[in-house]
Amino acid sequence: MPEVREAGGPRIKFENPDWECISESGYHCADMHIHTDCSDSYSSIKRLLRIAGSRNVGMAVTDHNLITSLESIDIKKETAFIIPGMEVSTSDGPHILTYFYEMNDLRDFWQENIRPRLQPCPWLALKDCPTEKLLDMLEGQNCVVSGAHPMGYLGSNKGIEICNRKGYIPEETVRRLDAYEVICGGMTREDNIEAVRSFKKHGLGITGGSDGHIAEDLGSVVAVSKADDVEGFLNNILKGNNFVRGAEKDFPRRALTGLTSFYNFLDYTPEVILVQSYQMAKTIKRGTKRKMNKRD
Repeated sequence: MPEVREAGGPRIKFENPDWECISESGYHCADMHIHTDCSDSYSSIKRLLRIAGSRNVGMAVTDHNLITSLESIDIKKETAFIIPGMEVSTSDGPHILTYFYEMNDLRDFWQENIRPRLQPCPWLALKDCPTEKLLDMLEGQNCVVSGAHPMGYLGSNKGIEICNRKGYIPEETVRRLDAYEVICGGMTREDNIEAVRSFKKHGLGITGGSDGHIAEDLGSVVAVSKADDVEGFLNNILKGNNFVRGAEKDFPRRALTGLTSFYNFLDYTPEVILVQSYQMAKTIKRGTKRKMNKRD
């Protein structure tokens, strides 16, 4: 697609990753957006590790607001390439991916800043944690920050780019991120293309991940880098020395992912309705205010 080549060049290609070829070429790849049964998936960290080993694919474990699965293993003793991460659900909508160089730093950040803001359903939007405040908390942390599925899901505000386009989040806030997730396996091709078009506009790096809630999704989208450790891998994202390969899930697999997440949320139905209603009300209020300001 010419529009993708213009925006991202050869760094970004919509194709199924050839893990063996990537490895034989001296590169390492990692699925930078994968979930476990710590949040809204049924996949255990042990199962993901087995699949990662068989496919020679690294991974960033990015459960919603939680790090329990990462705490259950010793990252340094695992043969698979693992990036300590977390997907933070902000109170004003966007989901933000955080990738830490060291597990100890992620643990300290979570205990001080995330744990006190958890809802009864811990995967939902945090209490009192809009995007700007989260970025303030991440300031000075030894980590890389990327906007997950920048165009949001199904018209929602769960992506920072769509919030920027709607006028809810200003350009200067977007530019505080290090990267955009330019290929997200759970998004449509059209939305991913919009993410590709946007990352250069904001002067950001690139990441990619399956957003897998099913173990078999692991590695369907990967970031690729000529680095064999977490430090080098994350540094190359900051320097713009990595690339992304991957393809979106087909409709049946997206539907299965949705059902998996839905069933996990059933136990928290009242909290889900309350939090989602609150976010919707805030969205309507912001939209109304924006229209009134335009009229003025």
